[in-house]
Amino acid sequence: MVDKTPRTTRRRRDAEATQRKLVVAGTRLFAERGYDGVALSAIAARAGVNKAMVSYHFGGKRKLYLAIVTATFADIVARAETLPASGRPAPDLLRELIALIAETATRRTPDFPAMMLREVLAGGKRLGSETVAYPLRVAAVVRRIVERGVREGSFRPVDPLLTHLSLVGSLLFFFATTRLRERLMAEGRLRANAADGASYVKHMQDLLIDGLAARRNRSRRAARRAS
Repeated sequence: MVDKTPRTTRRRRDAEATQRKLVVAGTRLFAERGYDGVALSAIAARAGVNKAMVSYHFGGKRKLYLAIVTATFADIVARAETLPASGRPAPDLLRELIALIAETATRRTPDFPAMMLREVLAGGKRLGSETVAYPLRVAAVVRRIVERGVREGSFRPVDPLLTHLSLVGSLLFFFATTRLRERLMAEGRLRANAADGASYVKHMQDLLIDGLAARRNRSRRAARRAS
């Protein structure tokens, strides 16, 4: 059968497919070896493309690295910044924020959290000021949600930055250690349900929201559980 797709459309699809392969391959290698441990040729080989394609589509290894980080955080920020505009209660907003960070950070590739954890441990030295602005905007969303919760009386007074670090740090570490848990499970050294991402997200939602709850709300929840 003759492919009647216009040539420009085929070229665009081919370019998008190549870019996707490079993003997946680059993220996996950056997660496994760190930025300095990854050669341009290794990314191309993992993606199954010519090495020149990295420079053609992204402008080199550093720009590919920044493109991966920027695209993921831009997606998180675009969705997260709509939450405070909602009139819903703060606990509902925080629950949704936790879910969307977990889902978006692993959507393009499950290796992004491990890649980002390596960058954090390196002091974020490869992130420019524009890129660093994205996680700061996520922190600002957490602050607005926490401050609303305190005003509403649903949250006790807490430090929004510490809440942000607890939220993002826990999610990042959980998803970055997925392969370790899978190996330990295969060896019979860890419970079979220990790698369930959805269960962990639900755990973090309940843990943070219950932990932030104002005293009277906490007492009501405890009474409902006991009844």
